[in-house]
Amino acid sequence: MSTPTVSLQQVSKTFGDVKAVSEVSFDVYPGEIFGLLGPNGAGKTTTIRMMLDIFRPDSGQITIFGGPLDEAAKNRIGYMPEERGLYRDLKLEPTLIFLAMLKGLSESEAREKLAVWLQRLDLWEHRQKKIQDLSRGMQQKAQIIATLAHEPDLIVVDEPFSGLDPVNTRLIKDIIQEQSDAGKTVIMSTHQMYQVEALCNRIVLIDEGSSVLYGEVEQIKRDFTAHAVLVEGEGDFSNLPGVLEMRRENGTWHMSLAPGVDTQSVLRSLLQRPDVQIHRFELAQPSLEDIFVATVQGERSHA
Repeated sequence: MSTPTVSLQQVSKTFGDVKAVSEVSFDVYPGEIFGLLGPNGAGKTTTIRMMLDIFRPDSGQITIFGGPLDEAAKNRIGYMPEERGLYRDLKLEPTLIFLAMLKGLSESEAREKLAVWLQRLDLWEHRQKKIQDLSRGMQQKAQIIATLAHEPDLIVVDEPFSGLDPVNTRLIKDIIQEQSDAGKTVIMSTHQMYQVEALCNRIVLIDEGSSVLYGEVEQIKRDFTAHAVLVEGEGDFSNLPGVLEMRRENGTWHMSLAPGVDTQSVLRSLLQRPDVQIHRFELAQPSLEDIFVATVQGERSHA
């Protein structure tokens, strides 16, 4: 396998009495779309900031492009933080030119590359507007352009689909896939699990500062097959022992089970209820959202 673009080995970071990140390890490779996942406050943003040398880890080792992160390596990175950072009272095109020049492009190079991006993302007609006068979706697309204009080799995007309608969401998904196909490394952090399933090869799930799941998305889903069931029938399905979460879709109950819970015990619990009739009960390959919920709640119940 090729050298990882990003490698974290046993990385930890503490702020006062709070251990924000605890011995997290993972590798991300060229051409990969990698999901960095976790609930709010799990340590994802701290992990990203350590990767980008905004924070220094207390312990552990981080390598980017096979070595420490120097200034030349920083110019090979495109980062879109969740807290958007464009200058709201400045015009769009001059702002994007300025940001591209900070990453090493000349003004003429920046203008040339930005013209292509502005046209592709339907912002060309709006390039002389102040950023504060753009819609939320337009600002989001402008932030994507700022992240990609200098053609980075490592792309880190935090909630890239926030504020986008379905048409623009598909456009940004296509762009992310194109970057991966071109051999770029993409690290994506988002709460939209269906987007992770659609795009990511592998994931790491961080909860309360620690890595609790790491690997290929399809393998993780196979490993969790016994943790979800589909049930059709009538009666009271609430408060079943061992069921972490359930939702109803098109008349079918989709139940996420806690780790270690036997599916037969769930079936027995249902059959013991006098008002319940079961027409269908089967194992389901869980969605990534089911796995996320089961893992996070399972970890906290054992904490």
